[in-house]
Amino acid sequence: MRHDWVFDVLSDLLTYATQNGLPRLASKVSETIDEARSEIAAAGDAPDEPPKPPTKGRRMH
Repeated sequence: MRHDWVFDVLSDLLTYATQNGLPRLASKVSETIDEARSEIAAAGDAPDEPPKPPTKGRRMH
């Protein structure tokens, strides 16, 4: 899909925020991932399952 790169970038930013103790940024990025998923799906360009945001803790994707 042509939008996959957006989810890659947002996922990397979410990982960075989570690993560096930036919980408000992580929360906003998680919201942004959800919004991007919704908006892209509404446009008829649903991506192949973008990565889910980590629930908590430090994880790499």
